[in-house]
Amino acid sequence: MRKIKKILVANRGEIAVRIMRTCREMDIETVAVYSEADRLSLHVRYAHEAYYIGKAPSSESYLNIEKIIEVARNCQADAIHPGYGFLSENATFARRCREEGIIFIGPSPEVIVQMGNKIKARETMQKAGIPVVPGTEGSISDEVRALEEIQKIGLPVMIKAAAGGGGKGMRLVHREKEVLTALRAARSEAQSAFGDGSVYIEKYITSPHHIEFQILADEYGNTVHLFERECSIQRRHQKMIEETPSPLMTPQLRRQMGEAAVEAAKTVRYTGAGTIEFLVDNNLNYYFLEMNTRLQVEHPITERVTGIDLVKQQILVAQGEKLPFAQEELVQQGHAIECRIYAEDPDNNFMPSAGKICKITEPLGFGVRTDGYVYEGYEIPIYYDSMISKLIVWGNTRDEAIKRMKRALYEYKITGVKTSIKYLEKIMNCPDFIEGKYDTHFVEKNRNTLTGTARCNDDCEDMVIISAYIDYLDKLSRVYGYKEFVPAQNRWKKTPLTHHF
Repeated sequence: MRKIKKILVANRGEIAVRIMRTCREMDIETVAVYSEADRLSLHVRYAHEAYYIGKAPSSESYLNIEKIIEVARNCQADAIHPGYGFLSENATFARRCREEGIIFIGPSPEVIVQMGNKIKARETMQKAGIPVVPGTEGSISDEVRALEEIQKIGLPVMIKAAAGGGGKGMRLVHREKEVLTALRAARSEAQSAFGDGSVYIEKYITSPHHIEFQILADEYGNTVHLFERECSIQRRHQKMIEETPSPLMTPQLRRQMGEAAVEAAKTVRYTGAGTIEFLVDNNLNYYFLEMNTRLQVEHPITERVTGIDLVKQQILVAQGEKLPFAQEELVQQGHAIECRIYAEDPDNNFMPSAGKICKITEPLGFGVRTDGYVYEGYEIPIYYDSMISKLIVWGNTRDEAIKRMKRALYEYKITGVKTSIKYLEKIMNCPDFIEGKYDTHFVEKNRNTLTGTARCNDDCEDMVIISAYIDYLDKLSRVYGYKEFVPAQNRWKKTPLTHHF
């Protein structure tokens, strides 16, 4: 067993800060790396050490494997935590860490290769007896064969990139005449995003629910799941809100899917934290979707209902320790919800809103957690993902958690850039969400409700601010004798007082 003393966090933003917080609690020194655009970012200020690794584009900084390895070697870091995104599921990076004698906090490069490619992952799960969505065997490059396979599978189908994720290289096809255009577009996008244009075709599950199971495994063969997360509130295949437990789940389905998730991890001899993702139809049939061989954005809600720090467990497993609990010891307590806060404009087709944060007031109170990285005066760069924080709440019941999230979103104030906060408030007030009756088509089905122009709360807040300022001006005049503002001197001109106290 090798005790880790210093960890380089090969990431940025809120996840870098979140990892470093656990490291401080474990008395582990942290090393930040940063691009030109992130010189003043919070993770740089929070870490024990920080090193510049390149220009703003991620290809010249956070994706520069050799530069990150060089920094780790020079600062004598024992381990590297990749967070999520960037190099977190890059087998070459994991292999280079191993070659340099640096602990990669994640699975082996062999497992990353096996599960990172969705086609190989499907084949592996089929051999293990885990249900997968009906689809093609291997990648599809020949257009004639694609048409033949789709005729066998039946429309509608989903064309999907073999590598990567985040909705890139995906096309939904409803009509046969759309197949060739969709196939070419998916291959082109996949090649551009991941350097791999391989695609495959799956039967499209109507009204699907996106449910994932968190798993943990050590190198001694001990594997557990930490229950499910409901991730069906999505826009363009990007998650917006997650919750646990899932409103869809029954005790029997939870047990079956949990056992399947554990079996999937054991099949590939997985170690560390990972996620098995499933699609579930309206008849509660479930199908393996993919495995994420890393920490997930939404991991805090699992931490909240289980009381387990997943980053801490990742580190302990990476330094050779056994899991400190068995499956029968794990329970869910209460209900947790996470909202992803983006710097984007929902009223303008969700365009990213880079710029300087003028004022920020984060919500506080019982059962509220904020994982973020922005602060007043910080300028959000244009080069990276627009998510600036995650708002997590917990309640004894789902109803209590929803009410607490409404309160927390009301308290969350950010000025200087547009954010998704008001849009998320609308989701919390949507009947379909409140009743737990939603699937991955939620945003589309509730488009009119979510994009309506009624902004009563905004207008009321503006009126309060204006009224307070008018009252302030009146007080300056009546009480303190200030009558006129002189712009050239940037001050108020005082006249003799005419009021008595």
